[in-house]
Amino acid sequence: MELFWEILISALLVIGGFFGLVGSFGLVKLPDPMTRLHAPTKAATLGVGAVLIASMIWFGVFKDDLTLHELMITIFLFLTAPISAHFIAKANIFKDWPSDKLPRPHGEGEWAVHQADADTSAEELEEAEEARKG
Repeated sequence: MELFWEILISALLVIGGFFGLVGSFGLVKLPDPMTRLHAPTKAATLGVGAVLIASMIWFGVFKDDLTLHELMITIFLFLTAPISAHFIAKANIFKDWPSDKLPRPHGEGEWAVHQADADTSAEELEEAEEARKG
């Protein structure tokens, strides 16, 4: 039975290393910030999650010590990675894309990052527009 756990832990570590490598490679090689954003938030998150779950299983099986620290870190990582990716994407859209160059969103509204009643104030939008023009 010990062989099963060793194989499972090894597989999780190899999978985690592979996803970490793919995420790092994508972060370096993808052409612009919006495509580069996918590499660390998707692949690297899965890689770190697999390594942490392998660590949790190793401590539970071989040290007879159930640790939930790794599980809490994994949950925290899976919850915060999409949120931080959303903020980075929104900042990139605000900084690099004027509203007339963006495709129209579905529905009747505009992109929230370019609306005065969104979380960005009207003064910040005007300052950004003036900075782009001059």
